[in-house]
Amino acid sequence: MRYISTRGAAPALGFAEVLLAGLARDGGLYVPLSVPQWEPDAIRAMRGLPYAEAAARLIKSFVSEDFGPAEIEALTAASYAGFRHAATAPIAQIDDNLFALELFHGPTLAFKDFAMQWLGQAMNRVLWQSGARATIIGATSGDTGAAAIEAFAEQSQVEVFILYPQGRVSDVQRRQMTTVGRPNVHALAIEGAFDDCQRIVKELFGDLAFRDEMRLSGVNSINWARILAQIVYYFVGAVALGAPERAVSFAVPTGNFGDVLAGYYAKRMGLPVDRLIIATNENDILARALASGHYAPKGVKATQSPSMDIQVSSNFERLLFEASGRDPRTVVARMNELATDGAFVISPDAISRIRADFDAFRVDETACGEEMGRVYRESGMIIDPHSAVGVNAARKALAAAPATPVIALGTAHPAKFPDAVERATGVRPALPEPLSDLIDRREAIVVLPNDRRVVADYVRQSARAAA
Repeated sequence: MRYISTRGAAPALGFAEVLLAGLARDGGLYVPLSVPQWEPDAIRAMRGLPYAEAAARLIKSFVSEDFGPAEIEALTAASYAGFRHAATAPIAQIDDNLFALELFHGPTLAFKDFAMQWLGQAMNRVLWQSGARATIIGATSGDTGAAAIEAFAEQSQVEVFILYPQGRVSDVQRRQMTTVGRPNVHALAIEGAFDDCQRIVKELFGDLAFRDEMRLSGVNSINWARILAQIVYYFVGAVALGAPERAVSFAVPTGNFGDVLAGYYAKRMGLPVDRLIIATNENDILARALASGHYAPKGVKATQSPSMDIQVSSNFERLLFEASGRDPRTVVARMNELATDGAFVISPDAISRIRADFDAFRVDETACGEEMGRVYRESGMIIDPHSAVGVNAARKALAAAPATPVIALGTAHPAKFPDAVERATGVRPALPEPLSDLIDRREAIVVLPNDRRVVADYVRQSARAAA
């Protein structure tokens, strides 16, 4: 399996090289040269498998040249050993033909654990085998950072720097990053929005001299390994509801587009997915783009679902590449327009291909709160505001196609956002036992300006001090 850049000017790489590279050297994102196809019998054979075994089967088809079968099985077993639920990703029914896939039973209580735990195991293994070290830099709107720090804090070959927007993550999210107390992890509060953090990370990767000097590697969903690991739970969820004989749809709370993109690749592999439903909060660039064909970021609005407070969705570039017939020239032209003009127009053919697979719904703050309250009243379930955005969008999709079951991705534990949940339900959710003392732990907070050069200097000095 080889991987190519969406911008066409970087060399094709194998999986292990893509794993460490993160962002391609031409600024593009890596995608598989071809997408493995899964026949119905192979999908059917996943029924009843433990989650780690299902993950090993799916991941093998993308990484077999770099990891042997036994090694992949060991990596996936280690990746999901720390999840608190026996099913790893259980399904709960909310309403008629409406289900929640609970993806918050990992160490940091968010869906990011599924990809990050695998990424940490795989990356450290590749580095250890070659005797190399890497400096990991990532941006987070809340959950990615905690999941990355948890995954890499005990890994021997990496130094981790996570940028998050100062004052724009929940207290629980922030403390999960700032109370770890490990010398190889650094949580950096940037005076700006998530899009600023993401821009700085991309600029640091784009500085090839700095990138080579510090041996940069990325853990955001710009890294294909993140998308790969997330493909697994689409298969697991669909099979649990009757795939391949029965098609399902998925409603996905969406900010940076990585999670729903994994569902797109699952469908490309042969999973019978009817609709991929993009659920946005009031930062609704993706809903607007699908409706109009015009991709135009606006200012970021702070909401009660802060992990989705994003206007520049990095992974949309991968979808644009696929919808444009895998033409890197189109991607480069559109990304240049975004950089210079602040917007771009999706071609009629490309937007038609996107609409063939995707729907998008905007869920405002009032509807989000009402959805949390409704789910609690009608089912006794407590869901967080991000999951509520997904459930509300799923209801809108069901109104148009009531016969097709919809799985809404439950992306975070409600205790990560206790204030919003309590306002909506009257119940203040408690953190699970392993994190019950989180609020009392000592924080180490580093605040930096929204300046790439300042961040680069801090990374250079701190990484060398740690080494």
